[in-house]
Amino acid sequence: MAQIHLEVVTPNGAVVSEDVDIVTAPGVSGEFGVLANHAPFLSTIKTGTLSFKQDRVTKYLMVTGGFTEVSNNKVTFLVESAEFGQDIDVERALRAKERAEKRLAQVQQAAEKINRIRAESALQRAMARIHTAERTRI
Repeated sequence: MAQIHLEVVTPNGAVVSEDVDIVTAPGVSGEFGVLANHAPFLSTIKTGTLSFKQDRVTKYLMVTGGFTEVSNNKVTFLVESAEFGQDIDVERALRAKERAEKRLAQVQQAAEKINRIRAESALQRAMARIHTAERTRI
């Protein structure tokens, strides 16, 4: 099977740089997949689970916002952060989810818009971590 080169890069450096069979990612407009020789395109990435298959083994990464570019049989993700599912502390993510849900319940006024946005973002990250870790353990 033809492969495509995958690179996942954060501000701290490269997380993945491998040839893979398929990549599935959480685009802002919906999840999308990329195979070898895919047409060039750009997309915005939202917080969620990025997966890739290599030699019949699927690996999962929790990624937070960023961008992707597909060109010349290479897919590059520039994201804020990326964590492999097996490295995620699920108990910590569950505590973060509970804190974010409490903050969201407390934020009612438009004057606290920044706090609401931060709480929503924290909740999205916690949920993505939990989802990614669960998929890794299947």
